[in-house]
Amino acid sequence: MRLRRVVAAVATTLAATTAVLAGPTPAQAVAAVTLANTISLSNCSASLVRYPTSVSTDRAMMLTNGHCYEGGLIPAGTVLQNRTSSRTGSLLNSSGRAVATVRADRILYATMTRTDVTLYRLTSTYATLSSSYGATALTISASHPTAGSSITIPSSYWKRIWNCKIDSFVSTLREDEWTWRDSIRYDTNCDTIHGTSGSPIVDATSGQIVGINNTGNDDGEMCTLNNPCEVDANGTTHAYQGQSYGEQTYWFNTCLTSTRTIDLTISGCLLAKP
Repeated sequence: MRLRRVVAAVATTLAATTAVLAGPTPAQAVAAVTLANTISLSNCSASLVRYPTSVSTDRAMMLTNGHCYEGGLIPAGTVLQNRTSSRTGSLLNSSGRAVATVRADRILYATMTRTDVTLYRLTSTYATLSSSYGATALTISASHPTAGSSITIPSSYWKRIWNCKIDSFVSTLREDEWTWRDSIRYDTNCDTIHGTSGSPIVDATSGQIVGINNTGNDDGEMCTLNNPCEVDANGTTHAYQGQSYGEQTYWFNTCLTSTRTIDLTISGCLLAKP
């Protein structure tokens, strides 16, 4: 998992970085993406997000990984919904400077089963964050991403942006006790690091979120913590040292009511149920 981990040499260098850094440049042109509307947490990256149907008077939302949940790693098979929270984060502008502290009052949904997400409700509305800080929430795409498309992964924790491509999709990805479905496999040059957990995966063409960065294989081990493995149709596992992954986010849109409430009983809802 790409949760912040103490790696002395790397951490010392990157923690001092305040400018936006670019990752490897893919062959296909990538639209400019900044750190604006990302949110830095104590241990992870996050972002200010909205549904395609959200309105300005709605409470704003913050998206990060399930393994970034303030209560620690969420056991496999567990789903958290409508839990109180007081999580805070620093809202960044385009240059990576903190412009405000945002606070959550509720966990709308969190799990590490099938996917790896925590979605918070903030105390401020979209209209308030826009008028006060010029913030514009990133839209969670309602569509499945496409293999070969260019993506950007802005990490608020490191104030760094990775430019990558979607290589393919992994039907089953396993790490320790957790299993994720239809995971996003990045191109081999997409070397996300610890602390990038929770970073949005932004489609370079639409500018919308198509996934959330969550893990990578550090040591080449098979299906252990920080060493996810791919499971093929025959149940055979494969580990690729250095390979990084993300999880789908369009699933949220399959579970929404007309009032933009998550209802896991809706027909076709892809999110894990309790």
